Amino acid sequence: MNPSAVELRAADLNEQGGVFCPSPKAGMKLWNSHPRVYLDVAHTGEARCPYCGTVYRLAAGEAAKSGH
Repeated sequence: MNPSAVELRAADLNEQGGVFCPSPKAGMKLWNSHPRVYLDVAHTGEARCPYCGTVYRLAAGEAAKSGH
């Protein structure tokens, strides 16, 4: 497994401040996807998928609002 990093803008996050993996932003194909996992990116600015190891992080200078 070779984890990659996906850089996100604040506008890429949902209303709760997160994203779902697998994600089209990560360039994942349907055949190699895993169960859909919610990742809270707004809380720390970064989250790692427990299935595939993909890291989703906010781009430098981006500020995320969280619904919580």
